[in-house]
Amino acid sequence: MLHLHKFNYFQIMIQSMTGYGRAIAQLEDKKVYVEIKSLNSKALDLSVRLAPLYREKEMEIRQRISSALLRGKIDLFLWIEKDSAQNAVPINSELVSAYYKQIKAISKETSIPEPTEWFPLLLRMPDVLTKVETFNLDEEEWEKVSKAIDEALSELVAFRIQEGQALAKTFSEKLDNISQLLLDIEHLETARVEKIRIRIVEGLKLIPEVEYDKNRLEQELIYYIEKLDISEEKQRLANHITYFRKTMDEGIGQGKKLGFIAQEMGREINTTGSKSNQAEMQNMVVRMKDELEQIKEQVLNVL
Repeated sequence: MLHLHKFNYFQIMIQSMTGYGRAIAQLEDKKVYVEIKSLNSKALDLSVRLAPLYREKEMEIRQRISSALLRGKIDLFLWIEKDSAQNAVPINSELVSAYYKQIKAISKETSIPEPTEWFPLLLRMPDVLTKVETFNLDEEEWEKVSKAIDEALSELVAFRIQEGQALAKTFSEKLDNISQLLLDIEHLETARVEKIRIRIVEGLKLIPEVEYDKNRLEQELIYYIEKLDISEEKQRLANHITYFRKTMDEGIGQGKKLGFIAQEMGREINTTGSKSNQAEMQNMVVRMKDELEQIKEQVLNVL
């Protein structure tokens, strides 16, 4: 049976759902090939194609694959390649001898001349070249094939781990970029508040005949600035980024959770964009959206 600890499941970060594994079981008279492919999928979508001899083991194989791989569109192929000598169809010598004797007897009884060339005639007779296949699977053979299935699964998981490491690196880079843009927005935001105040005051100066209450103006400015304040959005986005990183370190099976976190990050970025009435801030929000979109695309591949 396949044991999950063979694959160091809980000693690594996230895994990709993409993978490939292949192994060969060498037997006396044949080779058994095992090939497993895996692509991303919302659930476990398992297809198993087996040589007839091993179909009695299909349920066991399915259970082992589902326990080891958890999720993904998975295809397993198991086929036999027999040695050339074993592929030769045996001649049924006893049947050839029986046909020979019958034909000679009929020739004698009917006075019909015997064939001049016996072999072409005899080899065309029914069942002379019929190969009888046996479908009895012994335990020793199954043990070797079972081991090959484990090896193919191990190779596929190793592939998934390698791809997962590449995904984790990509996510970290994108999260770093979003975090830096968040810091850049903070610098712009400080200057933005002062620019809003100056613009309103300068606009009022252009209308000298209008008198206004400075205290009321300050109150209106505070109200206006509070509506455009993005402090909460920045804090929540920073928290989501931290949570995304922490979730990546929790091991396998976090793909869907990472997708949900990415959606929440998108909400905060969109709200920040709607409150950003400055061209430079809007440009940074667009760049943040671009980084996040790349994360969303790749997170679909995470197990």
